Amino acid sequence: MKFSLLQKDTQSKARTGELVTDHGKIQTPIFMPVGTVASVKGVHQRELREEIDPDIILGNTYHLYLRPGTNILEKVGGLHKFMGWDRNILTDSGGYQVYSLSSNRKINEEGVNFKSHIDGSSHFFTPENVMEVQRTIGADIIMAFDECTPYPCDYDYAKKSMHMTHRWLDRCISHLEKLPFKYGYSQSFFPIVQGSTYKDLRAQSAEYIASVGAEGNAIGGLSVGEPAEEMYEMAEIVCDILPEDKPRYLMGVGTPINILENIALGVDMFDCVMPTRNARNGMLFTAHGTINIKNKKWEDDFSPIDEMGITFVDTEYSKAYLRHLFAANEYLGKQIATIHNLGFYLWLVRTARERILAGDFLEWKTKMVQQMDKRL
Repeated sequence: MKFSLLQKDTQSKARTGELVTDHGKIQTPIFMPVGTVASVKGVHQRELREEIDPDIILGNTYHLYLRPGTNILEKVGGLHKFMGWDRNILTDSGGYQVYSLSSNRKINEEGVNFKSHIDGSSHFFTPENVMEVQRTIGADIIMAFDECTPYPCDYDYAKKSMHMTHRWLDRCISHLEKLPFKYGYSQSFFPIVQGSTYKDLRAQSAEYIASVGAEGNAIGGLSVGEPAEEMYEMAEIVCDILPEDKPRYLMGVGTPINILENIALGVDMFDCVMPTRNARNGMLFTAHGTINIKNKKWEDDFSPIDEMGITFVDTEYSKAYLRHLFAANEYLGKQIATIHNLGFYLWLVRTARERILAGDFLEWKTKMVQQMDKRL
């Protein structure tokens, strides 16, 4: 992977760049739609390519390991071939899923025992076997195995967990050196900064992660319930320490406003289930605020879903029709809303990139944050 830093904003810490992998270019800032189980929920790969047009999507190691399983993925030649996606893929390491399964897992120095949410079967993740699983899945960017701490988190636990994450990182790196690439293309490896919402721990972790010299770096353990201002404070501390010439990925973030604020702090890459999950619940994100399409006020609103017309669904269907689909519990409603939200998220980061290049990002960002912070 090659990363080129193309331009820095003069009024904020925002920047534009370009990653190049064996599966193509990724222009930053970028939002990665989440394809947890080799599928971005409700969206065909053709629609992803032609309407939403992301340079990269995300898959989940924990879920893909359980189903379809690494044996199936290896037989077909990796996740790209399995799901018919010829662009970039990033896989997370499963650390967040282990965190979210707190009632079904036990953590120790060696790794994590957990029970499958599918059938209750027992499994054990270690830094070593997680690297093997991600090699077999075959994503272009793979993540270190880490522990994602909850919020709020006791300082001593956060410190202990952070040091264990660093030790696990060393084991990931050592084991990766023994594992050849499987499918004729390379994989890039990103370690993850932890430290909860403690400034000294975040700084210490960022320094350790920076010292590893990986091709890119991630910020984990945020957007887990902490106030947005604490998220921004931690992201700023970390971005000021992580190397400027490497991409920075803030994991699991967030709302459109969260994304713009973190771009302004120097973050390059984002992922979140929010645009797809909220779409399935009838919430639409727009440049002028959020819409709960289930509300009665849209019942006889025959205007387009979004006059900006970012994707085909925005102008082909009306708000009244989309509300009807949700009222009738028709799957098509969820699909339409999902395509709209993902299209909007990609529009947002691409427009942010254009504004950084044009030199007026901060003014535009301030206006957009005010506009989007409304319920329509």
